[in-house]
Formats: sequence, C-alpha cells, structure tokens
Amino acid sequence: MTRHIVATVDEIAPGTCKIVTVKGREIGVFHINNEFFALINRCPHQGAQLCRGALLSRLESPGPGEYSLTRQGEMLRCPWHCWEFDVRTGQSWCDPDSVHARTFAVEVEPGEKLAKGPFEAETVPVSVEQNYVVITV
Repeated sequence: MTRHIVATVDEIAPGTCKIVTVKGREIGVFHINNEFFALINRCPHQGAQLCRGALLSRLESPGPGEYSLTRQGEMLRCPWHCWEFDVRTGQSWCDPDSVHARTFAVEVEPGEKLAKGPFEAETVPVSVEQNYVVITV
C-alpha cells in the first residue's frame, strides 16, 4: 500500500469533508472532533456520491418520547436514499450486518518528517524487442 499526501490539516475545516482523487478513486477525507477519517465516495447501496451527503449526529432513543443526539457530526447520510454510515468505521446503520462503506487509514504527520524522506522515484521496466521500445506499467 502506498501513502499519498492529500491535504494540509488547514485545508479541511472541522466538521467538513474534502474529496480527493487517489489512484483514480474519489475519497472523502473528513475532519471530525480533531480527528481525520476517509471513506470511498461511493455508497455501497446504489452508488451515490456518498461523501457529498450531510454529516449528522446519531439519534438514540431508550423509549417512546425519549431521545438524545450523540456522536455529533460522525454519521454520514447518503444524498440519494438517506442511508446513514458511521464515518469512523464505514458501517451502515440501515443494514449493519452486511453493508459497509470502504474506509482508508488516515494519519496526520508533521511536514518536516515528510520532507526528510526517504523518497523513491517510481521506475518502469524497459526492454527493447526488435525495433520497438516497450515499457511495462
């Protein structure tokens, strides 16, 4: 697995999401309660752009007429069918046993650590076959 720098901490305001493209995949990076999380920007239910949905609190009810809002801003509602997903785990709250949005590991690292490397240039194998130069990607 390769690591990709996608933003500075300041580019993603608290309580918001930045959608980035990594290796052809759209991924939503969320900044919630001073932590960062990443989910694929595709709802596993029917393919909507999941990360464009609203961030909500979790609604809990111990009984009729009683409720409380917990985990403020940690639930993501799909913009098409309102399925809700836990931003921390990708778990669906509509079908928790079988539906999950793919999550990705996120780390915050100081710039000076990244600037030190080690850096590796990507190499591509090259061969000459008769009169043609061929690369393998």
